[in-house]
This record gives sequence, C-alpha cells and structure tokens, in this order.
Amino acid sequence: MQSRFSDTSPNDTRNTQDSDPSLAGLSGPDAQSGLARSGDVSLDLVAQAERVAEQLSRLRGMIGRVIFGQEAVIEQALTTFLAGGHALLIGVPGLAKTRLVETLCTAAGLDGRRIQCTPDLMPADILGSEVLDEDDAGRRHFRFIPGPVFCQLLMADEINRASPRTQSALLQAMQERTISVAGQTRPLPHPFHVLATQNPIEQEGTYPLPEAQLDRFLMQIDVDYPDSQSERSMLIATTGTQEDPVRPVMDAEALLTAQTLVRRTPVGESVVEAILTIVRQGRPETTDLDSVRRFVSWGPGPRAGQALMLACRARALLQGRFAPSVDDIVALASPILKHRMALTFAARADGRTVDDIVDELCQRIE
Repeated sequence: MQSRFSDTSPNDTRNTQDSDPSLAGLSGPDAQSGLARSGDVSLDLVAQAERVAEQLSRLRGMIGRVIFGQEAVIEQALTTFLAGGHALLIGVPGLAKTRLVETLCTAAGLDGRRIQCTPDLMPADILGSEVLDEDDAGRRHFRFIPGPVFCQLLMADEINRASPRTQSALLQAMQERTISVAGQTRPLPHPFHVLATQNPIEQEGTYPLPEAQLDRFLMQIDVDYPDSQSERSMLIATTGTQEDPVRPVMDAEALLTAQTLVRRTPVGESVVEAILTIVRQGRPETTDLDSVRRFVSWGPGPRAGQALMLACRARALLQGRFAPSVDDIVALASPILKHRMALTFAARADGRTVDDIVDELCQRIE
C-alpha cells in the first residue's frame, strides 16, 4: 500500500532535496548520528508517522465538530502540543477560547485543570502548599497538597489578571516542568502544557505579562471572529436541545509518542538556514534590514529559533508530510515571533506593527 505521507507540501518545489530524509544535508539527532540515511530507520519513522497522522486526523476532526470557523487556531494549538510547548490565546470574549482548551483536553485524553486568574490569586493556589497533619499516634508532620498545576493540561484563564507574583509561579513550571515548594523540587506530570487566555481590549485591573514569561510561550495564537458560514453553523449546532459530545480519541501516551516522533523528524539544511535567517534578521544588532534597525528595539532570541525548529516539524506531521519546508516557517513566523519582538516609539508613531516586520522578514526566505 502506498504511503499517504509526502516529503514536501504539494505546492513546494524549492526544498524537495532537503526535505527527503534519504538525501544528504539533514539536521537533527537522527541525521547527526547517520541513522536518517538508514532505510530501515526511515521506514520505521514513516510507519510511526502514518499511525500518528491517523490519530491526529481523528483528534482534529473531533475538535472541529465543536469549534466552528477556527481551523487556523486549531492547527496552531495542535502544533503547539506536538512541539511540546505552551500557547497564549488572545481574543475578545465569546470566541470559544475556553471551550477550545476544554475540548482539546477531553479529545486528547489528558488530565486537565482550570484556574481563573484574579488579582488575589496566590502562588500557593496554583502550586500547592504544605499543611500540618496529625496522625493517630499524635505525631505531627507536614503533608503536601498538590495544586492544580499537577496536571497534564493547565488552563490559565485571563492570565494577565493575576498579580506578577502569581504569574512568576508559572515560570519554573512552564520551562523546567518542575516546581519548588518548601525547599523541595517536585516534578510535574508528562506531558505538561499550559494554555493561557488573555483579553486584549480590557486592560483595567490587569498586569501585562513580562517578556521573560512571554518567551516561555511557544506561540501567541490570535483568535479572530469566525466567517459567516461558520457562525451560521455554530448558531444552529449550539442552540438546540443536544450538542455533539466530545470523546477521547488519543491519550497521554500517544501524545508523548507523537512528540518524540517530531524530534526524530529530519530537517533539510535549507529549512535550518531559513530559521537562522529569519531570527537573526529580526535583531537590530545582526540585521541588514533598515526597517528592523529603525523600528525594532529588541528582537527574537535563540529560543525563537528552537520554537520554529520544533513547530515546523510538528506542522508538517500534522499536515501529512514527513519533513518540513520553508512554507512551514513562513506560516509559523507570526505566531512564534510576534510576542518575542518589541517595537520602538518611531514604529508606533509611523503606524507599523510587529506583523509588518515579520512579513518583511518572511520575504527574505520565500
């Protein structure tokens, strides 16, 4: 039976050689060890990719039965999951951000928790705390009560309403997958993902996320209004007596397998060069673009390149391709870079946005 996987996207003819894992010019652990050139290993990777792609197709279909008109948002959220990262969903109220996270958690078979961020939320409310217990013999000891962060998918609703002290409690959890309470480090479950939501129009009583925490999010996913036909379908489907139930079509073990497969996927040298180009050209210190020097105060760091390297593999797998192409970098540049760049006052005065700068960077690699 012929594999449904292709090495490149149907409309991408620029990277055929670099996207073929059997050819030279590969990057990644398998390529560095020479395993990617072995026919047996390549066939094994393709077989695993076939199984994962089938699971992802079912997962995507299940989410699409409940979330209408947000195909790009669903793809970016699933790409974040496959890459093992966290996502920040930004959109006005009523665009199904919370419902998307809940549906994704159920369909993926993950253990999920939700926290509603408020100014009086304390770090212990998220991480957990120690309480003094007394046993039957009268001996006293401290017992740790885990907080909601001990889950596989944590939803932080309206994260910018939490105080900076509470926001910082998530830093170690998001990056290290551990927390420290009472001098003891405790590991979090695997997989562990944070999907946070944020309202861009209401700023009173909020605390903007610091750059250090924004950088921990693999993607900033902007949730826009659905199109007319999707909104019509949503009105009919959600105002009746019954709604389509969401059933698990994956589990945590399957997601971990898919994440491992993403890291084993080979990457062509042209894709690696495209990532380096777009990241380094976005920094005022290393760019030769006049617009970046004038309008960008600081650009993306190395973590942005790492995010692009993983996310482009994840997107390719999600779309049924064995290896990523430059088209994946262009598609993911905005959600991965926009929260890792800051504009100067001159840019704001001139009406320039981060998306304008990212579009200019993408033109360098297209």
